[in-house]
Amino acid sequence: MFQEYIQRMLLTAPPILLALTVHECAHAWTAYRMGDPTAKMLGRVTLNPLRHLDLIGTLALFLSGMFGWAKPVPINPRNFRNISRGIVYVSLAGPLSNLGLAAVFAILYKVFLMRAGLLASIFPAGVYRPLFIMVEMGIVINVSLAIFNMIPIPPLDGSKVLSNLLPMDKAIAISKIEPYGFMILLLLISTGIINRVVSPLVFLMVGLLTGGAY
Repeated sequence: MFQEYIQRMLLTAPPILLALTVHECAHAWTAYRMGDPTAKMLGRVTLNPLRHLDLIGTLALFLSGMFGWAKPVPINPRNFRNISRGIVYVSLAGPLSNLGLAAVFAILYKVFLMRAGLLASIFPAGVYRPLFIMVEMGIVINVSLAIFNMIPIPPLDGSKVLSNLLPMDKAIAISKIEPYGFMILLLLISTGIINRVVSPLVFLMVGLLTGGAY
């Protein structure tokens, strides 16, 4: 039992670290492109995972396989050439980068399926199977992270996108729940509500990316 758990962690670690790192780097890079150098000056425009990982958030993603987070990327919206547009673009950058990464993993997944015999002859048996599992996990984890982060509850990316697209009075109403957002998320996760909403969307998207092969 313990050995299986360790094996699962080892296979899950690379796609999780990559997913979180790419997500946060995309936020930081987009903020810089929109005119805010804050994240770049703090060394967050990088694919070095140590710059981005949050211990508790990473452990949550390891344990759940779906819900987790990294250190928030610091931004100063006043530096954006267009504040509202800048916030929307920066917020969307993380989830979109995960969907792009999921698409790359989906291509690799199809290559593994179509060239299974060739790849099995190239890689030793002890390497081929773990690589294939990591590719599978890469699709699911990245899709899960993208969809989860687009939930319109603070502090998730979806809430920032929604609040900057809504009229001012409704945006203010959303901002009032921000101090309680994390507790609301924990409640929804612990009761299984988030899982019931997110899981069907995740498997629909995974099915679309893999052509139903997954």
